[in-house]
Amino acid sequence: MSNEKVQIFDTTLRDGEQVPGCKLNTEQKLVIAERLDLLGVDVIEAGFPISSPGDFKSVEQIAKVVKNATVCGLTRAVKKDIEVAAEALKGAVKPRIHTGIGTSDSHIKFKFNSTREQIIERAVEAVKYAKTFVEDVEFYAEDAGRTDNAFLAQVCEAVIKAGATVLNIPDTTGYCLPEEYGAKIKYLRNNVKNIDKAILSCHCHNDLGLATANSISGVINGARQIECTINGIGERAGNTSLEEVVMILRQHPTLNLDTNINSKLLYSTSKMVSESMGMPVQPNKAIVGANAFAHSSGIHQDGVIKNRETYEIIDPADVGVTESAIVLTARSGRAALAYRAKKVGYELTKLQLDVVYQEFLRFADIKKEVLDDDIHQIIEVCKLKEVKIA
Repeated sequence: MSNEKVQIFDTTLRDGEQVPGCKLNTEQKLVIAERLDLLGVDVIEAGFPISSPGDFKSVEQIAKVVKNATVCGLTRAVKKDIEVAAEALKGAVKPRIHTGIGTSDSHIKFKFNSTREQIIERAVEAVKYAKTFVEDVEFYAEDAGRTDNAFLAQVCEAVIKAGATVLNIPDTTGYCLPEEYGAKIKYLRNNVKNIDKAILSCHCHNDLGLATANSISGVINGARQIECTINGIGERAGNTSLEEVVMILRQHPTLNLDTNINSKLLYSTSKMVSESMGMPVQPNKAIVGANAFAHSSGIHQDGVIKNRETYEIIDPADVGVTESAIVLTARSGRAALAYRAKKVGYELTKLQLDVVYQEFLRFADIKKEVLDDDIHQIIEVCKLKEVKIA
């Protein structure tokens, strides 16, 4: 059975760039956009054109250079926003306008001082207007995670009828549990009568650390687009992490879902975005963190040296990492020391290893990590003790 395709909608340059202190200039955005296109993302959300002249220019320039992906511009359900986005996207091979409005009772009452009926009218009007400029119109129901399912279904049905090609169901505040978010997608699949005319999209935030889990639950229940960012960057606690959802789908073939992403470019793309934005990746970050394929426990190291798959479910090469790292610490065993010593030119016998290992432990208790240069020093100490080492 061939896998169904899940589209990857990357919003690193829009939602991701909303991180305080991580502003990118147009040149930096162009470099990242071209890399995202090479990576294989289906949609690049290039920015929010009406928000500033700089953002308009960036979207306009990105639209001209991206050759394969759809280029998307964000708007509110406001005519002027839509007009400006359409202008910025003129040069795109495949343009998309992403418009929408809040649908939760909280947003309707406190943000818009409106009614459900008026919100549907505004949503339909925005989609119809966007449709006069581009064929591909995505509608977002902001705060869909806290929106009543029955009302959300009414909104979805109305905007599909108005011409929406994609329905973005955001968990804007990162509130939903995976089962709850998946059930919401399933409800829409079963209760919006014209749902087959649009793609359901997951846009999940990470306030409770559930963005990736919610997005996966969404596609399991029928969504076919995931909105995400490189390294999971974004406002507050961030967005769904692109590299995580891509590798989850790839590592679980029984889901029969996959993406067009060239996973071998994930690590280098992560580094590019991190360096451009000045936002370090936490060492224990899944897939692209410095420790994602590093082993310091003696038990784990012994297993990985014998067979990588004992403690690694992903081949590092599949995401562009050169190899697994055997990190020498006071928790490391003889197998790890012998492995690293061989890498720097020492073939130790069992008796030699026993002696060197005792010296290694004394050294490792002083230092957090024993490096290659330290191994040379440990060997020299052992030589002074008249231990014959080749």
